[in-house]
Amino acid sequence: MSNQDFVRSLPSGAGLVRQRSLYRWHLDPPLLLVLLLIMAYGLVVLYSAVDRDQTVFSAQLIRMGMAVVAMLVAAQFDPRFYLRWAPVLYVLGIGLLVAVLLVGVRVKGSQRWLDLPGLPRFQPSELMKIAVPLMLGWYLNDRALPPRFKHLVVSLALIALPAGLVIIQPDLGTGLLVSAAGLSVVVLSGVSWRWIGLAVLSAALVAPGLWLFLKDYQQERVLTLFDPERDPLGAGWNIIQSKTAIGSGGVFGKGLFEGTQSHLEFLPESQTDFIIAVVGEELGLVGVAALLLAYLVVISRGLYIATQAPNTFGRLVVGGLTLTFFAYVFVNIAMVCGLLPVVGIPLPLVSYGGTSAITLMAGFGIVMAIHTHRGW
Repeated sequence: MSNQDFVRSLPSGAGLVRQRSLYRWHLDPPLLLVLLLIMAYGLVVLYSAVDRDQTVFSAQLIRMGMAVVAMLVAAQFDPRFYLRWAPVLYVLGIGLLVAVLLVGVRVKGSQRWLDLPGLPRFQPSELMKIAVPLMLGWYLNDRALPPRFKHLVVSLALIALPAGLVIIQPDLGTGLLVSAAGLSVVVLSGVSWRWIGLAVLSAALVAPGLWLFLKDYQQERVLTLFDPERDPLGAGWNIIQSKTAIGSGGVFGKGLFEGTQSHLEFLPESQTDFIIAVVGEELGLVGVAALLLAYLVVISRGLYIATQAPNTFGRLVVGGLTLTFFAYVFVNIAMVCGLLPVVGIPLPLVSYGGTSAITLMAGFGIVMAIHTHRGW
């Protein structure tokens, strides 16, 4: 074979060039690819769930675009920027949560939104899903790990303050996610499993007493979890219909746009919190498994990136943001399947809505920034 034939047989290197180009933009190609695939999958399912409503679909497409932009912007900042400004972001978030309680906009009985002059209406609690892991990463960065007892107490207080402010809005679902974001960092800091087991046991013992502090609708959701048939046309309706939709899809589903539970309006909130039931009915077990596999790849890649982070701050923040994403997936699917009470948590990057998608993608932008910036 001549030298020219040998040169022609070598790979062109175009794929490598593209990958280096993405790294130049501080993006992680495997993580970016799977996130975009999930978003595309979600848009197709949503288009069916809203019965091909072009207006709703276009609005969601714009929101997904905004989420991608948020990720791109977040990825460009040097991780030292996040380390330096983490306390400021946390304090700002606490201030906004207090402002919500004082002057927030009340929608459907909950006071969760701020409507400030010159700014679009927004939900400050979403900010804390990022601010809490950053704050805990900053606090634990220069301390010996696993944390000493006093540092552990301070960490839990940093979690409890924003979570409590969110829960009393009331927004139990977001409050749980804020708690999960912070507790993930604490667990990853190397806390002894003995302490974790003691905390779980203590929570189980205290849980019955918390019943008295739940609002009537929250108590109803817990009771419905254990017996949906006690009020099949009321509180139990969503769970009964979602189980029916998922079960009727079988292995391969009824086909895209062919679902009866959602299109005949038996399944409430089919485009938001219960959209996984649409996936199960129309695309079957195969469609659900494909989505879960994509989520698993994202979580695995995030945890791998955490192990490659150069310092404690990077490892804790990346791990905390990744496990927060896992909490989104787990709680939503468990809720729709009747394994957890309904708490109003969307299926990440699939459910209709933009606030949570923008927050999640901004978080993954921070993950990519920590992974791709060198020498910090």
